[in-house]
Amino acid sequence: MKYSTAIFASILGLTTAGPASLDKRSQPQGLDVSSWQGDVNWKQVKADGASFAIIKATEGTDYTSDFFAQQYNGAYNVGLIRGAYHFANPGKSSGTAQADYFVAHGGGWSADGKTLPGMIDLEANGSQECWGISESEMVTFIRDFGNAYHAKTTRYPMIYTTASWWDTCTGRNTGFGADYPLVLASWNSSPGAMPAGWSYESFWQFADSGKFPGDQDVWNGDEAGLQKMALGN
Repeated sequence: MKYSTAIFASILGLTTAGPASLDKRSQPQGLDVSSWQGDVNWKQVKADGASFAIIKATEGTDYTSDFFAQQYNGAYNVGLIRGAYHFANPGKSSGTAQADYFVAHGGGWSADGKTLPGMIDLEANGSQECWGISESEMVTFIRDFGNAYHAKTTRYPMIYTTASWWDTCTGRNTGFGADYPLVLASWNSSPGAMPAGWSYESFWQFADSGKFPGDQDVWNGDEAGLQKMALGN
């Protein structure tokens, strides 16, 4: 189901007053982790106040995280809302192939109230910011990934990116903001500028370290909205 930006924000309990008004101390907080963090002490993470976790599952079509099961199941077992993410390798294989691989290796979604839609991580490949492909090819890759993921799960994936990467590598494409929740990476005191096509972020990754293992995230809304995001209604 598609909603206008304003209706979608209201349903999820999102804050749309503007980045400067967000208070990350009062919003549900969480983390994202990968194999770099190894086995995570989820009981401690829960005790420290986390509400959600986003966990790396796959990369390209040939990598799965050795720590995915411990991290993904561990977060669930202590009562966190959790989701999986896929590190995209645009230009290495199609978006469809990568979405299929992601879903087959833990990136699916279920309406259990504890699972976020999968996330596609879009960022530079070392010095090759846009993976050696054109803006139109990048848009096609992302669209194919999203459509394939939706066909398998009924949800569109969340998109993790920075404003600068998105605007550079997609040519400021505005065609994703209506359906794809934004996970904005902005290690600053406020979210700042949005990528083209979005007027607000659903999650904000505001630091690469803090009280939780891995990166530090905050949901742009209340606990009820976070629950609705997981449920998909």
